[in-house]
Amino acid sequence: MKTAIVGAGTVIYQDEGVGVYASKYIEKNYTFENNDVTMVDGGVLGFQLMVYYQEYDKVIILDTITMDDEVGSIYNLPSEELLGLGSYKQTAHEVEIIEMLEICSLLETMADVNIIGIVPEDIETVVVGLTAKMRDKFFHLVDAGLSELDKAGIKYKKNEIEVTLDSIIDNYSYPKADRMGEH
Repeated sequence: MKTAIVGAGTVIYQDEGVGVYASKYIEKNYTFENNDVTMVDGGVLGFQLMVYYQEYDKVIILDTITMDDEVGSIYNLPSEELLGLGSYKQTAHEVEIIEMLEICSLLETMADVNIIGIVPEDIETVVVGLTAKMRDKFFHLVDAGLSELDKAGIKYKKNEIEVTLDSIIDNYSYPKADRMGEH
């Protein structure tokens, strides 16, 4: 089964990057038994998601989700639940993900798509990293993504040496960046 795991979100807006971090954590810490699993640093792919929706059998999107619920609550939303839910769309990439689903649903072929979403605490503060509450719930999101792989019959194993969440977040920071002049 040709599968894509997409980490969606914007890492510069604190918890908004949790999906990107979760997909990177899975990529670095797990080995898949077949080579038909593609890890995608989705950021805010928009129309580029169409390729995955059309050319893959299974697409799992790890992302934040706008819901009136506790921080860290996790939802597994299959694509058929999202089609036509215009009121659900809250952030720019939620709009893009759902619009691409709606377009692809009209075409001949479309992957089985699930959005595994976690309710964030802060998606407005411009900082690379996660809030303490989101860090506490981070591995619940990873486990939910792995559970969806299990349901699809995709085999994987955990690597012996763990790449930590902190080292993954650090890869998205810019410690060597120098601020240029005055504004």
